[in-house]
Amino acid sequence: MPVDWSTTTFLAALVCAQGCAGKHATASVMTPHQAKVPVAAANLPPAPRIFLHAPEVLARHKARWLSDQQHPEPAVARLLHDARKALGEKPFSVTEKYEVPPSGDKHDYLSLAPYAWPDPRRPDGLPYMMRDGRINPERDTIADHAQFGRIVALTETLGLAYYFTGDEAYARQAALLLRTFFLDPATRMNPNLNFAQGVRGKETGRASGLIDTAGIARLVDGTAMVMDSPAFSKEDRDGLLAWFRDYLAWLRESELGRREGQARNNHGAWYDVQVVSLALATGDEELARETLQFARKRRIGRQIDPDGRQPEELQRTRSWHYANFNLQALVALANLGERAGVDLWRYQTQDGRSIRKAIDWLVPFALGEARWPTPEISGMRPAELWPVLREAADRLHDTQLSTAAARLGADLDDHLWLFVE
Repeated sequence: MPVDWSTTTFLAALVCAQGCAGKHATASVMTPHQAKVPVAAANLPPAPRIFLHAPEVLARHKARWLSDQQHPEPAVARLLHDARKALGEKPFSVTEKYEVPPSGDKHDYLSLAPYAWPDPRRPDGLPYMMRDGRINPERDTIADHAQFGRIVALTETLGLAYYFTGDEAYARQAALLLRTFFLDPATRMNPNLNFAQGVRGKETGRASGLIDTAGIARLVDGTAMVMDSPAFSKEDRDGLLAWFRDYLAWLRESELGRREGQARNNHGAWYDVQVVSLALATGDEELARETLQFARKRRIGRQIDPDGRQPEELQRTRSWHYANFNLQALVALANLGERAGVDLWRYQTQDGRSIRKAIDWLVPFALGEARWPTPEISGMRPAELWPVLREAADRLHDTQLSTAAARLGADLDDHLWLFVE
């Protein structure tokens, strides 16, 4: 059986966009594997060129691992376990699907809207109707969305393992998987999402389908950590960067991309995450800064109320999940902003809207101190807030958030620990 890559990394929810359950294990504010072993700056290994997380933090984790490889931090042990399994994964691509996109080209990405269902009032069920928050299992008959999730998670895992160990086996496997998925003329994915999250009988692709590639920032970072390996030829490097540029151009210039960029909910925030990460990867720092600066007003200023509510997400039938999902996007943007010199972590509008305010509004509900006020048909999963809490505590150096995260509990061997201290 293949590894279930949807549960191996902290940002897995960015790929599936459907949420995930979390554990409620009790945690102390300072976990055993977080007890920091002092590492002199002169002894730090080179930091990787990543954008979604702080590279210097990852370098400190690597230094501690190098100093005592027999007793790795749980997150490192989990990472290397997953990476060894990843070595057995066979190459795959979007061309493996049975259904052919409307273009007639299997190289085009294809997926179905997860919340679209046959209309029971019509003999053929067409056109499909939307039932917000209720996933139609038919969407899994086309595997492109799952395949994209796999390439993201595998690249991230192999990239991290290569950074920690320098073992070329991890880089060779990443090169093989990336080459098959993005570069090989016989199997490559075309750099567009023209047919993402289509609705049968109504539309072949939707702007909201761009959420299917929300995890591309993780792919960018994973690729960056292996691209300097001898396993990657100059043609491989140039080809991957060309794919990133072409997809970035499609996001910005296509009708679907422009419409998604105007979305006022989590879709707009995840759109910005994709644009910024791809812009940084391809050297367009001006575009990255421009998008991040605009996100201050367009995302934080519009998506968060002065008291911290996220009105667009609270309208959904899975309101708790989507409030957390949108916050994950804003946190990702804030982290990317640190790489580009745009501070979103501490940004606040004149009337008090901020990422921190949105986090603070959710904490009492996660800790069971207040009852969630809006519909959540999939059930409250308080631990969905934990990654945001832990990341914010680290980036803002906030003990109050650390304490809340500890009270909430978490999977202590989760890969997020590699990016926080």
